Amino acid sequence: MDLSIAIVSWNTRDLLNDCLVSVPGAAHGLEYEVIVVDNASSDGSPTMVSEAHPEVKLIANEANAGFARANNQAYEVGAGRNFLLLNPDTVCHADSLTTLVR
Repeated sequence: MDLSIAIVSWNTRDLLNDCLVSVPGAAHGLEYEVIVVDNASSDGSPTMVSEAHPEVKLIANEANAGFARANNQAYEVGAGRNFLLLNPDTVCHADSLTTLVR
């Protein structure tokens, strides 16, 4: 696997959805995985991820574990040669992640 993408989220449902929608076009030609770690959001973020993006690995924390710990949770399950920390308010441009990995 070329790339593991970790996204830590807390009450960013709509921004997170936009981010997740942008990833496939940004990672064109790569073998990648997306891991979302939700830090106990109350806005329905985990449900949105499960329903709209079933290909995403979701870790739904019962309490806010904080940014660093949540990224470590993603790192523990990531299988990529490269590991990217991506903020949920990021919309990736076409082929940007492919360029980054190359």
